[in-house]
Amino acid sequence: MTTATAAPRRAYARTAGRWDALAGTGTLIRLILRRDRVRLPVWILAIAFSVLGSVASFADTYPTAADRQARADVMGNAVAKLFTGPGYGLDNYTYGAMTANELLPLTAVAVALMSIFLVVRHTRAEEESGRADLVRAAVVGRHAPTVATLTVVGGANVVLCGLLTIGLPASLPGLSTTGSLAFAVALLGVGFVFAGVGILAAQVSTNARGATGLAGIVLGAAYLARAIGDLGNGTLSWFSPFGWATEMRAYVDERWWPLLLSIGTSIVVTAVAVRISAHRDLGAGLIADRAGPAAASPLLGGPFGLALRLQRATLIWWSVSLFLLGLVYGGVAKEASKLYEDVDAIDKYLVRVGNAAAADQYLALTLFISALIAVGYAIQSASRPRGEEAASRAEPVLAAVVSRGRFVGSHLAMALGGSVVLLFAYGLGAGITRSISVNDAAELPRLVGSALAYAPALWVFVGVVAAIFGLAPRAIGAVWAAFGVFAFIGFLGPLLKLPDWVYNLSPLEHIPRLPVADFTLTPIVVLALVAAGLIGVGLAGFYRRDIGGG
Repeated sequence: MTTATAAPRRAYARTAGRWDALAGTGTLIRLILRRDRVRLPVWILAIAFSVLGSVASFADTYPTAADRQARADVMGNAVAKLFTGPGYGLDNYTYGAMTANELLPLTAVAVALMSIFLVVRHTRAEEESGRADLVRAAVVGRHAPTVATLTVVGGANVVLCGLLTIGLPASLPGLSTTGSLAFAVALLGVGFVFAGVGILAAQVSTNARGATGLAGIVLGAAYLARAIGDLGNGTLSWFSPFGWATEMRAYVDERWWPLLLSIGTSIVVTAVAVRISAHRDLGAGLIADRAGPAAASPLLGGPFGLALRLQRATLIWWSVSLFLLGLVYGGVAKEASKLYEDVDAIDKYLVRVGNAAAADQYLALTLFISALIAVGYAIQSASRPRGEEAASRAEPVLAAVVSRGRFVGSHLAMALGGSVVLLFAYGLGAGITRSISVNDAAELPRLVGSALAYAPALWVFVGVVAAIFGLAPRAIGAVWAAFGVFAFIGFLGPLLKLPDWVYNLSPLEHIPRLPVADFTLTPIVVLALVAAGLIGVGLAGFYRRDIGGG
């Protein structure tokens, strides 16, 4: 009897152990949804509306088959393939083929970033902050946080998939339901894969920043593999989730089996992560923290050195990205400008740029876009003091001989100076390739100067963040919403024929559209003074309120 009953008891114990490891999963799912009740909708709706808004503009921008075919000729060059993929359906460039080629690759990157950020936020970041210890002290299984996080992130990707499947045909009647489903499902597969990558990175690194960095490296490598593969014979693209997404050939000749590669990869990567999680200590990672130097660098003796140390990786990544973007935009200026001669809708954008040579008009547009991208860094960097305060790291710094002004000012200096660095990086990249393509070295300083002219506009965004941080720090996320509105105005405003007063709401619109327009000093000075005033308001407010208040 003893032998006969031992085996069933062991089997029951193993089964019970598995269920115990998932105890509290439902509660954690509700907790994550409660914490991210704003963040999740913003991610989903921002991606969905960006795609749907772009698709809705296609009919006005490219009303005839000749317009679309002229666009296809541009998309077929090597530089375009770096960003858009192999270019299926270019011989008959329908609105569907345009949607898949021009929107799917970059949207897939946004979906991958959403999955990575959300996964790391609710796994490794929780362990790093110590909150995971408190949660695990309750009746919560070892794998419950992982399963809860993947459930929520996977659900967010499914919701996005549903919105796009329904919204794409509604935004542009020429898009088929089947093609829309293939487009959305391709993004769903990418989201699943990078959710698994995020979970695995969270097991490897001991801090959230490192986990995000590792997952970002995987994302960059995957995108590079897809880009190089599409420039070659396509073999390398099959080693990338982004390549699997484009190989579904939405709106052209839909293929569903590449989705199995995404699902299979996500299962394998997640299984490896769960296996590692079962054999590591809470808070530990596969890569142990390195021992620091015996003595700190003299630079860390002041608040600015600390701010530089905390933000240097972010500044480097943003700078490199904009430099590479500048290399591409500057290199294709001569060829891309030919598109203006064939697409009448582009005139709606050029009206705001001014009359000039087509290449200069193109460069003015791309300079505006680069400045708009750099606004993201300015907001992120200027928001760092709030992050330090919310994480209770500001109090130890202020407990030393560091004034509130020096604490906030050091991070704002990084935001102000970093904005200049980013604009310089873009102008340098664009100037190098533009000078080479036209064999004129004068293009380099011209484009660098044109890019730097946008610095005061970025400083205004820094000032707005500083003012909100000083007066109402809990509302600092509203700056991102404003950034989204200004991006919408910049990209779709000309097509929607918005009135001038709407454009004037954006600080970027007050900068002369160099290199087409003449340089005028007045708006530069006014914007700089506005930024200084806002920063002053923020500092005054921070001196008057409690730490952790607002």
